Amino acid sequence: RRKLRSEVAAAFPTLSTEQLAELVPNKEELNVIKIHSHKGEAITVYMNHRNPILFEVEKVLYPTVYTLWVYPDLLPAFATWPPVLQKLAGGADLMLPGVVVPPSGLPHVQRGTLCAVTLLGNRAPVAVGVATMSTEEMLAAGMKGKGFAVLHTHLDHLWEYGDKSSPPTLAPLETDCAAKESAGDEEELQGKEPGSSCCPEPQQHVDIRDLSLKDRDRDTCAELGKEELPENRAEGGSMEEQQEAEDSRTPQEQMDALFNQCFFHALKCKVKKSDLPLLTSTFLGSHMVSCCPAGKQLDIKKSSYKKFSKFLQCMQHQRILQVKELSKGVESIVEVDWKHPDIKAFAVPEGFSSASAAQDSKSEDREQVYHAPEIIPLYGVSTKMIPLFQESGHRKGSILSSSEVRNIIINYVKSNELVDETNKNFVKVNAILCDCLLDKSEQDEISHLKWDELLSRCLERLQPFHQVTFSGQEPVVRKGNIEPIDISIAQRSSNKKVTIIKNLELYGLDPQCVANTLQQKVQASATISPAAGAKDRVQVQIQGNQIHHLAKMLLEEYQLPRKYIQGLEKAPKLGHRK
Repeated sequence: RRKLRSEVAAAFPTLSTEQLAELVPNKEELNVIKIHSHKGEAITVYMNHRNPILFEVEKVLYPTVYTLWVYPDLLPAFATWPPVLQKLAGGADLMLPGVVVPPSGLPHVQRGTLCAVTLLGNRAPVAVGVATMSTEEMLAAGMKGKGFAVLHTHLDHLWEYGDKSSPPTLAPLETDCAAKESAGDEEELQGKEPGSSCCPEPQQHVDIRDLSLKDRDRDTCAELGKEELPENRAEGGSMEEQQEAEDSRTPQEQMDALFNQCFFHALKCKVKKSDLPLLTSTFLGSHMVSCCPAGKQLDIKKSSYKKFSKFLQCMQHQRILQVKELSKGVESIVEVDWKHPDIKAFAVPEGFSSASAAQDSKSEDREQVYHAPEIIPLYGVSTKMIPLFQESGHRKGSILSSSEVRNIIINYVKSNELVDETNKNFVKVNAILCDCLLDKSEQDEISHLKWDELLSRCLERLQPFHQVTFSGQEPVVRKGNIEPIDISIAQRSSNKKVTIIKNLELYGLDPQCVANTLQQKVQASATISPAAGAKDRVQVQIQGNQIHHLAKMLLEEYQLPRKYIQGLEKAPKLGHRK
């Protein structure tokens, strides 16, 4: 026990002597259990008061969420949205687009630093992970990519070893508020009265014990910003005119106008049809927020809507878009009427036009990058088939299309007068046809063949080739039949499923681009790894059974023929998705 206390003190130097004594008590019962992870790693878990307080992997100590609820400032903390917790508990790592950047900036960490993950509005950690890059690298990457390798979360199996309690509600630190106050004249921009506290009242915090996942999603979307902006929905106007209009309206009216402006701006310039279905939280956090002029932010709490879901319901009543709950508790935009008069009449604010136009042209370029290749099956003359094709001037290795093979066979039959006189649907089998097309056991039994059987037997006995032609490139001929895009479902630990996609390269698809697109569409972790048994090829692996989304992308967006995709029948039945 003394050794454990010294190891904890070394691992977490911010703990005081009293806190160490509380965490690793001298006289109270302390149990040690051994478990194994789904990867087969041996893990030592230390239990106190029937709750796991620490776990050790490869001689490194980590705190559990139970410990972090008592000492919430033990690790540098990064915030995310409440709906993300379900993904983390399911085994996903925390991606940087899911990290909320506070006004005071992100904590400064180095690659490999142990960090805590909190939910927006509550300082109680819900996950423990290791940073995969430093804070500077995160910002340099544009907050894209994997940010944290998650080791343990609230709701996972380790948490289930304890009393299964929920995280407490912990208000943000006053120092965070001070950092926000130091960000210039935000209070004036927000219309706050002098002396008002920058910290929200306790009842404004999100308590994940009292909210359903659906409510968490809606409430959390509303927390993304805290500043206000004048309306500029359909008309431009000078800055002076806008300032006068702003002065004549209440702060709530100004925020309503700002939401309308950013909403129509995002639909007109940021969202494409191929992005649908689009998570409402992504639409707000990635698209609408990016449409705010510099120095301004959105705050749904300051609007008359109070919740982003209510704002979207209002837009849905106007038949501008349609919102559906595609998975339990998570809403998505599934349809947008881009011909709606309000969208068509919206004028992009000055200063955004060129950037939006540039982004639109880039988006169009990205959409036009991929064209499904033209694939034609070909046939090579084998040694056994030479006698049948030499009359037409072909020799071993000659490559022909199916129509050319058909014409050669028809001409051969007619020139040798092999059509049956009594029934022209049959062809008489001569010595050459017998040697080329019949098995030894059939040679004494079959004297006539139907035309279709004659042609199918011929194609079966030729060597398979295929020709692939990509847009703007010369055709490429390869041996054998082209392998289909192979989609399979694999079972991982704790009955978790992953979707594996192979052979994308054969169709000119970049596996990394496919992984990134899928990850954005389904909000699940996607990785690239070498494909077993295939040199210079990789496979995409994404969490969950995502065949429905994958089928829609391959068949509708990429326009690939269904016959070149294998495994679509493994899609989950509607109404039974977990």
